[in-house]
Amino acid sequence: MPVILATDLIVYFLAGSIVYFAIATRKEGILSSAWRELKRNRLAMASLAILLAYAGVALLDSVRYRDPVVEDNGRVARAADGSVIYSAQALSLLDRAVEGLRTNTEKTYSAPFASTLYSKESVELPDGTIKRDYPPLKHPRSHWLGTDKVGNDVLYTALKGVRTGIVIGAGTTIVIIPFAIFFGVFAGYYGGFIDDIVQYIYTTLASIPGVLLIVAFMLLFGSSGYQGGLISRSEIYLKFFVPNDRLFWLCLILGITSWTDLCRLIRGETLKLRELEYVQASRAFGISKPGIIYRHIVPNVMHLVLITFVLQFSGLVLAEAILSYIGIGVGPEMGSWGNMINTARLELSRDPVVWWNLFGAFLFMLALVLPANIFGDAVRDALDPRLRFR
Repeated sequence: MPVILATDLIVYFLAGSIVYFAIATRKEGILSSAWRELKRNRLAMASLAILLAYAGVALLDSVRYRDPVVEDNGRVARAADGSVIYSAQALSLLDRAVEGLRTNTEKTYSAPFASTLYSKESVELPDGTIKRDYPPLKHPRSHWLGTDKVGNDVLYTALKGVRTGIVIGAGTTIVIIPFAIFFGVFAGYYGGFIDDIVQYIYTTLASIPGVLLIVAFMLLFGSSGYQGGLISRSEIYLKFFVPNDRLFWLCLILGITSWTDLCRLIRGETLKLRELEYVQASRAFGISKPGIIYRHIVPNVMHLVLITFVLQFSGLVLAEAILSYIGIGVGPEMGSWGNMINTARLELSRDPVVWWNLFGAFLFMLALVLPANIFGDAVRDALDPRLRFR
């Protein structure tokens, strides 16, 4: 039985956008010329490959279904009305692809590529004597990033955090961009009373401490619903859809508190664009204001949108880690780099130090944020005609 979370729709939208732009680059136009410029930049293409790999992992982790419960006699369990009983655990394609990482657990901590546990225990030797030694692992040298306190593979936990990072970065930006473009362009082009209202709205939002607003919103809307782990029957609608997702509410509130800066930039750029000669000529030829906005204003503010998208994406991935670290991010059972950092906070103070949880989160965050910045800069340069024809 398939299960679709509210945040899965964000990943599907991102995957559809990638396919759309891949098809659009085959047609002659701005995207086609920009793609030709990008292919000459080897660093940008390497960054794109890494980003596509992350997107692929997020997509695999967003396609999940529940298996039917099998009784001891091998038959599928059924309810009194004859309907099939499904498991409360919905495993994604990623869970099934890395089945070994998910199920090969240990007793407690083990270092990367180790063959024994990280701490000594009382071990009974073959001759019957008791000795303090490092017990052997069930699966020696198979944990590339070691295991955590309960014996789960850290590499598997880091892979599960990829979807959370992609959803936070892309989902929040999807909320930010429409708000910022709509209010910024209309305020800058029409001016007057509309401009005053928009300025009042984003000034009021910007004056509220963002962390306090996020905490209050998450306590109201994010305290219930799906937070990772098992799915209860009360959370499922239409037999497959889970609308109440804590991660979805986190994306929404981060978008509401983050669109004001981009709106201010777009408003200022629109104030400049509306006074240029080609806009005044369009007005003199009788083109309507919505037509001018659609044909001339919005395309010429997209460079600000692109730069902000890259910067916001990187910042939001880091913001999710910080929010999960202080306890108002995603649920504790959902894979998150912030939860890994929160766990490492106590592990770094023990003796001996357990460092691989923090290292795994840092490695995966760096491998996402750095290529996103590099590729964003390359796309901006490719779309800039002054740099392209220089």
